[in-house]
Amino acid sequence: MADPSAHPLFRFRWLIFSILALAYFFVYFHRLSLSVVADNLVKDFDTSAGTMGLLGSIYFYCYAAMQLPAGLLSDSVGPRRTVTWFLIAASAGSILFGLAPNIETAFVGRILVGFGVSMVFIPTMKILSQWYYPHEFASMAGILNAIGGAGVMAATWLLAMMTVAFGWRLSFELIGGCTFVIALMAWLIIRDRPQDKGWPTIGALAVKSSAPAAATQTIPLLAGMRQVVGNPHFWPLALWFFFDCGIFFGFGGLWGGPFLMHVYGLSRESAGAVLSMIAWGMIIGSPLLGFISDRVLKSRKKPFVICTAILVCEMGTLYFFPDRLSLPMLYVAFFVFAVCASSIVVIGFTATKELFPVEIAGTSVGTVNLFPFLGGAVFMPFLGNVLDTYPRNAVGAYALEGYTTMLLVLLISAVIALICTLMMKETFQRH
Repeated sequence: MADPSAHPLFRFRWLIFSILALAYFFVYFHRLSLSVVADNLVKDFDTSAGTMGLLGSIYFYCYAAMQLPAGLLSDSVGPRRTVTWFLIAASAGSILFGLAPNIETAFVGRILVGFGVSMVFIPTMKILSQWYYPHEFASMAGILNAIGGAGVMAATWLLAMMTVAFGWRLSFELIGGCTFVIALMAWLIIRDRPQDKGWPTIGALAVKSSAPAAATQTIPLLAGMRQVVGNPHFWPLALWFFFDCGIFFGFGGLWGGPFLMHVYGLSRESAGAVLSMIAWGMIIGSPLLGFISDRVLKSRKKPFVICTAILVCEMGTLYFFPDRLSLPMLYVAFFVFAVCASSIVVIGFTATKELFPVEIAGTSVGTVNLFPFLGGAVFMPFLGNVLDTYPRNAVGAYALEGYTTMLLVLLISAVIALICTLMMKETFQRH
């Protein structure tokens, strides 16, 4: 019998993954792109910082609102169609943003971008569940998240270079053009399942079977939703996502920079260098954790417990010694923080997928993906309110006591997340 690993499916799936990974690169690129050109936008549109903040946040509102529809569309109309049409919307939004004559048009462009890129991650998870073995899924999700980390890096230095060379308007028009090319590649090359190419399922190849694939079970959308939210093992995962990503978005995505500048007196450039370790933590930690889960520990629950326990220790260290870490220790701390609070989410999505039938992989992952953004939406303003309860100094910096209280909130949240990991079900299937 021929070696199943020689089947063209195994080469073709990497082509599919490369296209989807490139699309996911631009998801993170768009997410952070405004931070680089904010000063230009304020000047060109003659607007306020508050309006600019709303322009930046509209992406997150659109993204969060579309996570459940993304799962439902992936399971109904199919991930290929979903990715293609919404990437076209993102492409149009980016081009419109670059051409915008006023701030109102810029908002329309940014909304189109937010809605468009929101339909990449969940369909990608659906496609990976069809083209890769279950024991490969976490590793592939880790590589995908690492490419998202590369998008974080590109959204800063690469966009800054493009803005200097071409101006911010042409830069966003070029980004829109690249996004359209990716959408075209997705339509022409990506297929939802191996069967769409006339090939056997990945499971059939695993047992070296050439028998026709069994008919795929169809689960109605509402029935799939009820199955997800009615599963008691879903909720420890969902709550973990809420607290873990609340910590990550709240501290790593917003208040970590002011903490470094106000408590340690770092310049904006030095604080940015320390914060860049978050991107490196995603790039290195995501595929590493996926490999460890798939190949070393052969477990989903163990990486959860280990990483969240480390996060508890780190938050505890920052709480008890908020202003006593050396600069090298801060670099290490933010790298470890990214691994244990961000890279670990790839195991979360893998475990969510494994809790349910593959036919509702999009619905299950889309449902759980509401909770990270809900955590960020709650933690960002809540931590700000905590800081506001303490008086600022003469130059407007928040007090050390305010940051200490904020870190206590983060420590308590990390402990709750750790408790959630202990309640999780082990979903790794040994083959």
